Amino acid sequence: MRVFPAFSLSPSPRLLAISLCCAALGFAGAPALAQTAKAGAKTSASAGFDMNAFNNASDSPLLKSGSKGAAVARAQILMDRAWFSCGEIDGRFAANMQRMVKAYQTARGLKVTGTVTAETWTSLREDSAPLLATYTVTDKDMAGPFEKTPADMGERAKLKALVFESVDEALAEKFHTSIAYLRQLNGGRKIEAGKDIVVPSVGSAAAPAKAASIEIDKSQRVLYVLDAAKRPVAAFPISIGNEKNDPLPIGMMAIKNEVKNPGFTYNPKLLKNAPKDAEKMDIAPGPNNPVGSIWLGLTKPHWGIHGTSNPSNVGHSETNGCIHLTNWDAERLSTLAKAGFKVDVKL
Repeated sequence: MRVFPAFSLSPSPRLLAISLCCAALGFAGAPALAQTAKAGAKTSASAGFDMNAFNNASDSPLLKSGSKGAAVARAQILMDRAWFSCGEIDGRFAANMQRMVKAYQTARGLKVTGTVTAETWTSLREDSAPLLATYTVTDKDMAGPFEKTPADMGERAKLKALVFESVDEALAEKFHTSIAYLRQLNGGRKIEAGKDIVVPSVGSAAAPAKAASIEIDKSQRVLYVLDAAKRPVAAFPISIGNEKNDPLPIGMMAIKNEVKNPGFTYNPKLLKNAPKDAEKMDIAPGPNNPVGSIWLGLTKPHWGIHGTSNPSNVGHSETNGCIHLTNWDAERLSTLAKAGFKVDVKL
């Protein structure tokens, strides 16, 4: 694992897993930006849930692998807003969170423990904005369109777009959380237009300045964004190719291009595990497209850094060569990393 020089940086404010190597891409318009949620301390209407208590909690419990609950979710939201993403905000301290806590501690010059210590809480709480907010569901949110994504690639190729399957999925992605945790925050109530729901407040953090390159730690499955002095300013959990079939090569590459809302060409000739009778076909754009909502093409042919239709698998599953992030993290990365950025892959 790469050890970065310590320095002080104030924090800036679903289906079936598809592990496919990325071939040709199509172009379409960028997805709309998430609407701003209404922040503030307000008691949730959901049964038994008190948003005031969540937002105003000042305890600093030691959080470690296996920890669960509101304190874990608070730390995940703060880390997300500091651009050290744990993937899905879900109130569970699992492998991704441990990796990202280490990355955050390294970047902030803290003792690197992989646990949320009192020192780490103090650093995270330099961001004092409310952690949960209320969001009014709009008619546009409810309108979709929504459609079940077929498991068969040939059936997917018949669709005009690979859209979200439900409003729950769309809103969970908008607010960087899992569908299960979004439902938990709202007592399982049905989502309806005009109603307020409780969501993680993740939309207010400004992007870190002076991003200059990318470094990928293969062993930890972490993508770092570095400044010109090689200090991390952001980090994201990733899935990478398995070592047997499509290992991520050690060494230097670069970002070649960026495509928003990309299409995908399923080319079995480029996939070692494709069925023998599989045919080449084009898959329409959309968030449940195999490459998600953003594509950053690399100088290694057919490889890229991109989103995914299954955020819960990021950091855990293996791919056929490409580098997967959640859609929201891939979109945030694209605001920092442009064509020409060096991508250095290390063990």
